[in-house]
Amino acid sequence: MVNKVTTAAVIGLDAYKVSVETDVLNSLPAFSIVGLPDAAINEARDRVRSAIKNSGFTFPAKKVVINLAPADLKKEGSNFDLPIAIGLLTEEDVLDAEKIKDYAFIGELSLDGTLRAVSGVLPLILGLKKSGIKNVFVPKVNEIEAALAGDVNIYGAECLADVVNHFAENKINPTLVDVKEYLSVGIKQDYLYDFKDVKGQQKAKRALEIAAAGGHNILMVGTPGSGKTLMAKCFASILPPLELSEALELTKIYSICGLLSSDQPLMTQRPFRAVHHTASANGIIGGGTVPKPGEITLAHRGVLFLDEMVEFPRNVLEVLRQPLEDGEIVISRAKHSIKYPAKFILLGAMNPCPCGYLGDKEKQCICSEFQINRYQSKLSGPLLDRIDLQVEVPRLTSEELLNAKPASESSFDIRKRVIKARKIQAERYKNDGIFTNSELTSKLIKKYCQIDDASAEMLKVAAVKYQLSGRRYDRILKLARTIADLENSEVIAQNHIMQALQYRMLNQQ
Repeated sequence: MVNKVTTAAVIGLDAYKVSVETDVLNSLPAFSIVGLPDAAINEARDRVRSAIKNSGFTFPAKKVVINLAPADLKKEGSNFDLPIAIGLLTEEDVLDAEKIKDYAFIGELSLDGTLRAVSGVLPLILGLKKSGIKNVFVPKVNEIEAALAGDVNIYGAECLADVVNHFAENKINPTLVDVKEYLSVGIKQDYLYDFKDVKGQQKAKRALEIAAAGGHNILMVGTPGSGKTLMAKCFASILPPLELSEALELTKIYSICGLLSSDQPLMTQRPFRAVHHTASANGIIGGGTVPKPGEITLAHRGVLFLDEMVEFPRNVLEVLRQPLEDGEIVISRAKHSIKYPAKFILLGAMNPCPCGYLGDKEKQCICSEFQINRYQSKLSGPLLDRIDLQVEVPRLTSEELLNAKPASESSFDIRKRVIKARKIQAERYKNDGIFTNSELTSKLIKKYCQIDDASAEMLKVAAVKYQLSGRRYDRILKLARTIADLENSEVIAQNHIMQALQYRMLNQQ
């Protein structure tokens, strides 16, 4: 008789139900697994055999065939150990097939029968939940992450024997989690870098506040030592807290990548990914034989910081164009394509020229015009077109540098304004499926970014003077919408358009 045990597998960020079919044949002892398993699943044969024996049960002295259905989809990972063991114990009449039919099982087995943590538990549970499964066994260390899915009974087990005993007499209680309690941890987080410690640079601080409030991309251009990197690090401290849906989406991504720890089962802070300029294109956008998320997906709903942006290879920067526009990345392979979310704030920093002192009032630039043009041309026009704000960060004057007056405005105060602006946007777009002004489509821009005749005339003049593209025109409107939200204005006024026009592109200065 063939026994079937339910589990799940992940493709991209989504999971699908997998049936582990077990058959024991009267033949010479053997153990085979079919259904497109990867190396980790094939190695489960030895782990499962030792785990069953060391847990006090009998392993079948016959030919064992395991089929992972559907058989035409590739399976990978060690989370199939537990369902395979459960199937074999059902064949040996240790477990009743009727009792386990409403359960799913996920977990890696140690040789002594202990259940070890696995990656991607949250998306696996969400996939099973979508399939109608209401009861799932997971390793004890993964139980809190699994319980975040909600509306599913999660049973955390220490070992294989615990699972068997649950169906005998010693029932395990379902795990309960208060998601709001975990999210509150991120709200109370203290930050190492604070804007109150940044001297001067009021224009740059204002630009960063606007970027945080509306989710806009920003580029800071300035001389060495002007504070670009410090302000970038401070930027994380003014980002608004995560919404529950955003936190769960991020947790899925980090769970699949194995970046969640047992004491941090839920992502409670917006990610801040600082990437070195030696990173490859695949490292940025994701990839591999079995495609995995890259830095742009790990920065989803957060920040991707590129310091010394022009030092990145041209081809690496150019792969950012499509994700910046669409908010997602599609990685195509011969047999399938995988789509990953990539709605992030691009935060770039660069010097104005190779020596770094072009336009500096204290130190003369030694670069030739050819060197300057070649250096700045590493940022293509189409890429700059997707960056909403560009701000100059000049050298601090001696007065600003030596100023002993009280510290400037703190990140806490700036963050309050950012959160207020984000709440306005959340309420405005609650029926449109977006969170921020930067996500507005052309259709939604017409609906929410209406301007008066005077503002329209101003934009018309700017479009001619700066040769604005259609994309840039829309981005100015979205930027003005954010500035209006920061000022708690329902209407986009002329001064909001003027402020948005201050942040021009590099090749339009």
